[in-house]
Amino acid sequence: MNIARGSVNRPILTTIIFLIIITLGVVSFFRLSIDLMPEITYPSISVSTSYGNVGPQEMEELVTRPLEEALAAVQNVEEITSTSTEGQSNIRVSFDWGTDLDVAANDIRDRVDRVLGRLPEDIERPLIRKFDLAAFPVVIYGVSSDMNPIDLRLFLDEQIKYRLERVPGVAAVGIYGGLNREIHVNLKAAKLKALGLSPEVIISALRNENRNIPAGLYEHGNFDILIRTQGEFHTLDEIRDTVITMRDGTPIQIRDIADVEDSWQEVRQEYRINGRPGVRISINKQSGSNTVKVAEAVQEEVERINRDTPQVSLVSLTDTSVYIKQSINNVGSSALIGGILAIIVLFVFLRNLSSTAIIATAIPISVIATFGLIYFSGFTLNIMTFGGLALGIGMLVDSSIVVLENIYRHRESGENPI
Repeated sequence: MNIARGSVNRPILTTIIFLIIITLGVVSFFRLSIDLMPEITYPSISVSTSYGNVGPQEMEELVTRPLEEALAAVQNVEEITSTSTEGQSNIRVSFDWGTDLDVAANDIRDRVDRVLGRLPEDIERPLIRKFDLAAFPVVIYGVSSDMNPIDLRLFLDEQIKYRLERVPGVAAVGIYGGLNREIHVNLKAAKLKALGLSPEVIISALRNENRNIPAGLYEHGNFDILIRTQGEFHTLDEIRDTVITMRDGTPIQIRDIADVEDSWQEVRQEYRINGRPGVRISINKQSGSNTVKVAEAVQEEVERINRDTPQVSLVSLTDTSVYIKQSINNVGSSALIGGILAIIVLFVFLRNLSSTAIIATAIPISVIATFGLIYFSGFTLNIMTFGGLALGIGMLVDSSIVVLENIYRHRESGENPI
């Protein structure tokens, strides 16, 4: 017994099967995740190199060009683009689609190791990263407050950041702007010259004193005690009392040749929120997490933060989930309007209510059944899947017309309707 004959001869069973399909489709639709695009791995790898306080032209000649020459020999390279700015070199290597990026990353790493000898000695080791959409923030918030800029930055680092990091799906939270606390040791050139000291000696002394050193294991009875020497600085006076060298039995301390002050890092960027100085917080999602769900969970946590901490105000600056929802709603509305227009046009041409009703029933049932397949296959509702559904509606109309025409032909030849 074929499918058509069985469906006609067993209408109750057919009805139950379709009710099960519709139920699964409806439940799956409400559980489907929403995203702009499906998970795509772009065949691209970036090589970033830092070389502090070097001009763009020198960065290109000393760093970018040697790296480009080495990376050009990697297999399956399609295009190499580079950008040289002050103290930074960024090279993007694009590969042919289908290239194994793990193998390509190893090849790039080998090529970079070969050319390291031609690069400046004090350069930072090049950082190799695969292109990942998760590296871009999904939401960005602005923080405004009447607090002292240093206290605001410290408050965000210690009180707000960890709360946002606990949100499911959040990979990293970045804080930009404000004033970062920094201890300044301002050297006195005249005293350095009089004592015959160089800045390198002072830097070395501070580095050696500001660290914790493990001292090994001490056995005391039935106990094993780990011993370490705590030498990290906790106050400004500890820095001032640091001994640099000895001269005629007299210790030369930091306070003798420098002024130590509690200050902040040099301000290179400034953020203003609603006309007031503020701080920007960017939030990145974990790779594979759903953008809309992560953004909604972050928004709920931000609302709780604004209630719990009235001294700060978090305002949404960028929310990619809003654009995603609007895009998906537009595509879904277009598919719905297309289906309705197709049914109206069919009724105008067929001038048969029963035939049009059959097609009008087949279209939504097929679409709802597809939602179940999308859910159990692990896909998301995105522009690609909605576009496929819109194309599927057109194919359903064509197929339904062909089947109805065939039925009409058989009935015209005098065959029994059943």
